Amino acid sequence: MKRPKIPHVVAVCALAAALGLSSASGSSDTASTPGTAAAPQAAEPAAAGGEHWVHTWAAMPQLTEPENMPPPPFTADDAVLADTTLRQTVHVTTGGDQIRLRFSNAFGDVPLTLDAVSVALPLDGAAGTDAVEPGSVQQVTFSGRAGTTIPMGAQVVSDPLDLDLAPSSNLTVTVYLDEGLPSQNLTSHPGSRTTSYLLAGNHTDAQSLPGATPVDHWYLLSGVEAWSSGRTSAVAVLGDSLTDGRGSTTNGNDRWPDQLLERLQSRPATSDVAVLNQAAGGNRVLNDGLGPNALARLDRDVFAHSGVEWLIVFEGINDIGTAEATPEAQERVAADLIAAYEQIIIRAHAQGIPVYGATLLPFGGNDLYDDPSGNREAARQTVNEWIRTSGAFDAVIDFDRVVRDPEQPDRLLPHLHDGDWLHLNPEGYGELAAAVPDRLFR
Repeated sequence: MKRPKIPHVVAVCALAAALGLSSASGSSDTASTPGTAAAPQAAEPAAAGGEHWVHTWAAMPQLTEPENMPPPPFTADDAVLADTTLRQTVHVTTGGDQIRLRFSNAFGDVPLTLDAVSVALPLDGAAGTDAVEPGSVQQVTFSGRAGTTIPMGAQVVSDPLDLDLAPSSNLTVTVYLDEGLPSQNLTSHPGSRTTSYLLAGNHTDAQSLPGATPVDHWYLLSGVEAWSSGRTSAVAVLGDSLTDGRGSTTNGNDRWPDQLLERLQSRPATSDVAVLNQAAGGNRVLNDGLGPNALARLDRDVFAHSGVEWLIVFEGINDIGTAEATPEAQERVAADLIAAYEQIIIRAHAQGIPVYGATLLPFGGNDLYDDPSGNREAARQTVNEWIRTSGAFDAVIDFDRVVRDPEQPDRLLPHLHDGDWLHLNPEGYGELAAAVPDRLFR
């Protein structure tokens, strides 16, 4: 399946995607209550049923906090990542025989120059390794050039590259920066749950990086697209640390979206559905926290991604948990969250994208969010009741129901959380993945 000749795209600041979809109204499942609102009308597919670009992997860009910056000497007073090779692996969802990469300088206050970029297949297909399969390294170009400069606040898209990329596999991306970023405003995704490597000098064509410094963060890379059949499309997940995978296994790719992908891949009817995890720990719907609020990043993190035909919204617990634990404050945050969900639905429907709402999980016993008066729990119940019964979402995924303790519904089942009564362990994330009906993506 080869991509037809089209002009190379060098710099993209905004990319609107309005793609074809099938109505999800009327779907039902023991773990999903369909909404009563009519799903948006199907739109024409991007290439009249032919091949098109679909994001197969994405990570939410955010401004790197001081504690997540590259360690010395890769962060200095005058520059970050100067004379540095950065090697990182990502877990793609759907495959293809051509790919292109996206790099982001969304939070940079100065231009960022990438001097050399390569891709390869990681040794033995492993995640979080510094070694690649012999003979698999290929140089990446941008408008035919070996490097590129990303303007402040922008992103760049590489030239297409022939690469037989298998579904649900790992890809190695290596970048060299000569002068680095002459600023501390580095764009990254700290919650990678995957090990990357830093090494002085240009080693983009190296088979391994002995002596490299490991860091469990992604930097600069924000997306991988695959040239895909007309049947292939993506579901984007808007979320926080429960989707970003806190409590999951580093280099294990066992967050709930990863485990959902495994199930979708195992079934022919859904094997062409890409899963895009657009979550970040500490993220909120209403206010900036770790990363911009969900309303502010909706266009960049969902609508600007190629091939998105569905959206899952699973976010809001940080808004409740960081609001004052008084009846008035919690009543207000519950009402504001409901209004925000309505805004997300309106904006997604305008793009022809149905929206599935996921109920918020209990946090009883958590030191930070649980309050003795129960006002935050009351807000969570108010929000979940609206998600379940309003009919505003095109379908409801009842995550709360499958992980709460029947004996103490304000708490998670003890064997499913990671010890803090807020985040899940891989088994708990598996329960969330199993609660998403695959019929929603047919």
